[in-house]
Amino acid sequence: MSLVKRNNLFFPSLMDDFLSPDWFGGINHSSTSIPAVNIKDNTDGFELELAVPGGTKEDFKVEVENDILTISSEAKSENKETKENYTRKEFTYASFKRAFTLPETVDGSKIDAKYEDGILKVSLPKKEEALPEPKRLITIG
Repeated sequence: MSLVKRNNLFFPSLMDDFLSPDWFGGINHSSTSIPAVNIKDNTDGFELELAVPGGTKEDFKVEVENDILTISSEAKSENKETKENYTRKEFTYASFKRAFTLPETVDGSKIDAKYEDGILKVSLPKKEEALPEPKRLITIG
């Protein structure tokens, strides 16, 4: 299984360098990290695990097209605080996209994904012909 890097979403902002933490008293909460992926090769398939805490299953999109598995997420939030003589409004936006070339042994029609306790697990079952054959006893004649 190989990693195909589709695009780099990390572009540092010049203003963040000058105003971090900003002089209005804010803290830079932006996250530009791409989650690491654990890949397990089991006898019946592969399993991908991505540590992405704080989300919901609706935040993620898992797609397969032309033997390319793409996992992506976008999260937006807005915080507005109004007090006597000032208004503070902050926006945050975080996203990532990971793409993997599936090996020929994976059955793309049976891929499954679950999100539990901050871990996105994607199961990639192997095709029947790629599974190891059980041991058989050969009788001697």
